Formats: sequence, structure tokens, C-alpha cells
Amino acid sequence: MSQLEGAGTPENLALPLKVYWQPGCSSCLKTKEFLLEHGVPFESVNVLEDEAGFEELQALGVRLVPIAARGPVWANGAVFRDVAKVAGFEYGGHTMLTPEEIKDKVLMILDAAGRYLAQIPDDKLDVVLPGRPRSYRQLVYHVFDIPKVFLDRVEHDTPYTYEALKSILPDDMVTRDDLLAYGRGNRDRFAQWWDRDGATMDFTQPGKVYYGEVSLHEVLERTGWHSGQHTRQIILMLREKLGIEPDAPLADADLAGLPLPKNVWDNERSFGEDSYTDAAETWDSAKTG
Repeated sequence: MSQLEGAGTPENLALPLKVYWQPGCSSCLKTKEFLLEHGVPFESVNVLEDEAGFEELQALGVRLVPIAARGPVWANGAVFRDVAKVAGFEYGGHTMLTPEEIKDKVLMILDAAGRYLAQIPDDKLDVVLPGRPRSYRQLVYHVFDIPKVFLDRVEHDTPYTYEALKSILPDDMVTRDDLLAYGRGNRDRFAQWWDRDGATMDFTQPGKVYYGEVSLHEVLERTGWHSGQHTRQIILMLREKLGIEPDAPLADADLAGLPLPKNVWDNERSFGEDSYTDAAETWDSAKTG
């Protein structure tokens, strides 16, 4: 959620605007690009490398990113309406694809991620990405997991939490085949949910998610662009880190209509950097969440 009491007052607008983020985070990148597109200056705080900045984030009562803040007033970057309130300008929103169109994109993305996973050599699955402690294996898992968290919300009213979206695999998901099966299972479950409930579901209902007051339609849209953005990163990883041409790579036209960031990795950090660490994050070592 967000803490918006005092947003837009002269006293609060006089305080510096800060964006707390980490590399490779799709919502973080969208938040930064959103403010830049609207000509709003801000201080960029990479919480993985700025310990004082991370302590500021914790002082707000949160350990997640992205957060846009002016002093004690802050917004989760996943809700642009709230970010605009903190930044001090009006935001009119954007036109969304229909739920059925988004459903088709999600299924396409899950199919693509499965193809790309099959191309990653076994000895490269646990190589860590640049800028953050996330492995190639975890990146693919994250793509598969995003629709699963949405399905848990709409089918079982399971709480939609930041922790549920962490890209840390269960202990019993060991092999590539385990991960491929997980992706196929979520893909089939998503298609079955739509065939059963999609035509009659009220997508104007509250989304009931951790990041703010949004409609279920907006949650579905985020499921599409969030998984799509990370699939773009898998394509980038195959090409630039492994020298492998992706099997039927998704193009911009395939993802048209989803509000993707302009950049694939980040607007400040290069994907050409070395692995951030030797090992990926675990529940014990994770800094955010």
C-alpha cells in the first residue's frame, strides 16, 4: 500500500523526491521511467548498494521496492496514480487491453519462457544476473510464478503479497524438468481458469493486492506486462550472456498493448556487467521482502 497523508502539500513538495529500487526489477524501472517521462527530478537510491538508503526505506516501515517517497509520504511504484500524488502532478491513466487480450498475451509469454528455458545449458542455470542476486533459473521461475500468484488470488482468494512473488524456488524444484513442469502446469491452469471463469468474472472488482488500491483488471494487466518484461530479460540473457539465439523470440509487436518499460534491463545499470554475486539469494540472504 502507500502512505499518502500530506501528499501534495507545499511542505511535502518542498522535500526531495526519492525512488528506492534495485536493478532488474521491472516495476522499479517503470517507476523511474514514468517520472522521467513527466519531467520530475528524483534522487535514485539503489537499496542493494546504498546501505544508508536501505535504512531510509526501512524507516518508512517497508522493505520492498519500488517506493517513491518525499519524507514520510510514500507510494508503491506499482500504482502510478499514487506515485503521481507523491510527485505532485495529475495522472490520467492509460488505455488497457481487454481481459481476454491480456489472457492471450500471458499464455504466449508462458509458452515462450518455456522454450527459452529449454535452451539454457544445465551448467548455466545457476549463473547470477548482473546487478542483483537472482540466477537465470530464478528469473525463469519468476516468469512462471507471476501468473500463479494471480491465479491463487482469483481462484482461492489467497493473499497477493510481495513475498509470494519472490523468485526463490521451493526446495523440491531441483531440475530443469521440474521447472519446465511448473511452467506448463501454470500455463494450463491459467487457460483453464479463463475458459471456466474469464467470460463472467467482474474485472472491476477490487484487486486485493499488497501494492495499493487497484482493480482486478489492473492486476491482470500487471500479470501480463510483469511476466512479459522478465521474458524480455531472458531473451537478452540468452543473446548477450550465452550467445544463443532464442527459439522464436518475442518481438515488440507480440507484446503490443502491454505497458512495458522502454528499457529491458535498466536505465542506469548495464546488462554487460558481471554477475552480481557467486550465488543467488535465498530466504535467509534476501535483503528486500
